[in-house]
Amino acid sequence: MTDAPEDTTFADTTPAPGSRWRLIGPGIVAAATGVGAGDLIATLIAGSMFGYALLWAAVAGTLLKISLAEAVGRWALASGRTIFDGWSSLGPGWFGGRLNWASVYFGVYVVLWGFVYGATAMTASALPVAALMDGTAMAFDLKTWAMICGVVGLVLVWFNRYPVFEKLMTGLVAVMFVTVIGLAVIVAPDLPALARGLIPTLPAGSAFYTLGLVGGVGGTITLAAYGYWIGEKGWRGPAWMRVMRLDNRVGYAVTGVFVIAMLIVGAELLYASNIALSSGDRGLLDLDDVLRERFGDTVGIMFLVGFFAASFSSLIGVWHGVSLMFADFWAHLRGCADDPSAKGEGSPAFRGYLLWLTFPPMVLLFMDRPFGLIVAYGALGALFMPFLALTLIWLLNSSRTPAEWRSHWLSNGMLAAGGLLFCVLAGRELMGLFR
Repeated sequence: MTDAPEDTTFADTTPAPGSRWRLIGPGIVAAATGVGAGDLIATLIAGSMFGYALLWAAVAGTLLKISLAEAVGRWALASGRTIFDGWSSLGPGWFGGRLNWASVYFGVYVVLWGFVYGATAMTASALPVAALMDGTAMAFDLKTWAMICGVVGLVLVWFNRYPVFEKLMTGLVAVMFVTVIGLAVIVAPDLPALARGLIPTLPAGSAFYTLGLVGGVGGTITLAAYGYWIGEKGWRGPAWMRVMRLDNRVGYAVTGVFVIAMLIVGAELLYASNIALSSGDRGLLDLDDVLRERFGDTVGIMFLVGFFAASFSSLIGVWHGVSLMFADFWAHLRGCADDPSAKGEGSPAFRGYLLWLTFPPMVLLFMDRPFGLIVAYGALGALFMPFLALTLIWLLNSSRTPAEWRSHWLSNGMLAAGGLLFCVLAGRELMGLFR
């Protein structure tokens, strides 16, 4: 692997003084992609089961994701390389250096994960649309709406480049912000109880649920995609480090606000009334019924629009970001990692993975997903976040990173804590899968 380019390569992309706030974008994209309907329902159920008691866990999870995404961005800017360049340098290579243990793991993971996630994301996006269209001339079944959502996502990513994609994601985040924060205001939070929730406590039966809340919200493969979105934004070199850190903090601060708002809704609307929700994304449809009964159809419709914004932003975020990662993997496999045309937006590998995310998963919409496939998907998925955290520690404390940008005690501590947490969660997930 070649050394990172000299700083002069980045001279024409140095941010102008005072312009940092206007440049924010990739962090919003990463946060919106990472926080989907599943994260919202997990936080909502936490509020319905434990009130405000686990608010501190949601805040801790946000701080953890800030640290992980910052490490991804720091690697990209300090080294001038992608995260896959880093992974491909860990350990001996095979087949002329084109593969190693990390690239083999990622290749298997991204193919299998994409197949199952495609069906999951399309279904999550279709749920609120089907509910909104129920009783109208467009009252299609859930499978039809799921396929429509997948194809619309494909078209939006296939025919647009990053600047348009970022604007679209920012618009979806704005819709989420208005609807989710609006709900939190409508249900009238108990501010003293909210403040007490910032004090770490563990109610009976909440230990593993707390770990899941810390590790789960906004924590997906899209954390690794953050470095690719930085590159598409045009940020090159250490001169952009302060911009990246501001961008990352703003993006995940927005995530934290969403989490707190949904926990408020769960605590105020469901906890006091002892209302239980269905598991999975369908639990948000149960919440729609509760909102309509309590506040009327207008609030219910507003919530479904926000539900769609959360689900669809995750769909197109994965369609774009993980396709960039796959294109980088494929370029390394072919031995043309230094050719930008082989791994960027619009490259054959990028578009090939887009098609893989969209059309083969439609088969799963018409059948019960095979047990063996789900076990393999769950196992690989559980192991990805430990893999990311621990390889970042390796990369950012080695000579691959310029000395002034290597991790210090705080970053190493957060990455190690994240790695340990994700290992515990992975162990629990694997035990559940193989029982």
